[in-house]
Amino acid sequence: MCDARKRFNTTGLCVPSLHYMADTSKMVRRIITDYIEPGEYFTMNRARQFGKTTTLEFLYRELKEDYLVISISFESADEYFQSLGTLARGLAMDISEALDMQGVSDELRKIWKAPVSEEFPMRDFGRKITSLCKNSSKGVVLMIDEVDKNADNQIFLSFLGLLREKYLKQKSGRDVSFHSVILAGVYDIKNLKLKLHTPGETKFNSPWNIAADFQVDMSLSAEAIAGMLREYEQDYHTGMDLAFISRQVFDYTAGYPYLVSRLCQILDEQVAGTREYPDRTSAWTKEGYQEAVKKILYESNTLFDDLWKKLDEYPELSKMLYAVLFIGKNIAYSPDQLEMNIGVRFGIIKCENGQVAVSNRIFESRLYNYYLAKDMVESSTYSAALQSKNQFIHGSHFGG
Repeated sequence: MCDARKRFNTTGLCVPSLHYMADTSKMVRRIITDYIEPGEYFTMNRARQFGKTTTLEFLYRELKEDYLVISISFESADEYFQSLGTLARGLAMDISEALDMQGVSDELRKIWKAPVSEEFPMRDFGRKITSLCKNSSKGVVLMIDEVDKNADNQIFLSFLGLLREKYLKQKSGRDVSFHSVILAGVYDIKNLKLKLHTPGETKFNSPWNIAADFQVDMSLSAEAIAGMLREYEQDYHTGMDLAFISRQVFDYTAGYPYLVSRLCQILDEQVAGTREYPDRTSAWTKEGYQEAVKKILYESNTLFDDLWKKLDEYPELSKMLYAVLFIGKNIAYSPDQLEMNIGVRFGIIKCENGQVAVSNRIFESRLYNYYLAKDMVESSTYSAALQSKNQFIHGSHFGG
């Protein structure tokens, strides 16, 4: 057994020294080569718990030698979006802290820490960006995580408008701005829909239409999963069939990072050590893996909680999934259909041969169980109500 106990992680940032992780270095390198080095502005938009924050961290580590990297998050920035002034001052404060962490020169820190104008806060904030980027010896890369947390806010759109204006001016040689900007979130900000979480609202063209399409596959391949399990096997020597287990994990999850880690975590922490599977050797088998699948299908976790929330918010998406799973209906996929777009954004559905399909077997089984239980409850409720009604109603009259 290894001395330093690594774990499979399903909460927060993944750290290589603490957690078993799939090797995503090729994916990170592609983002740098295809998007950052050419100076693209883009949104890294993927479903919940799809490894966006961890990918940003790896990008930060890879880029900081060649670029001045400013990495911030809107996770706890609700108060920033009260006015243009609070946004400009809040961003200035966050970027100041990021510059301190990067160890930039006193001159650059002095340039940035000048107070933001009260009268024209965003215009002055844009001026500060120009001064910073012009005086930096390295290209400046801005990364913002959880960016769509306030994407339905008009003030946020003003911020995007500022970035767009500076991007276009820089391209024409009339300004100096960030070399590259990465916004990480679930939604594609380029196709922003004001109050996106509320069905039926009118679409709003985002100023982020300058952004490049982000086409990098962030799901984990069977080979990447095998690499993660190989590291685990080197520590614990379970004798597992690496090719078989990694293929099974991929087949059930389609490489959804959270589901991959959660299945492995359940195998390691909940299946191993039970009466049926007393050690890791007996757990990391075909039978042990099936036990882990059973457990994930009946547990409550943040990913499934978010899934049910989306089905409540978008009843048409729920009806569509019901038709696909229970009726076997073939539904042509259209990216312009709101519910389909939401389903893809949250990793629930995918386009398969031009048809709507559930994105992976775990979701498929979980949704099937959900609709089956719902049908049974509604049927039982109806039968019970009918029986109760018959006790009090005779013909068309209430009994006395």
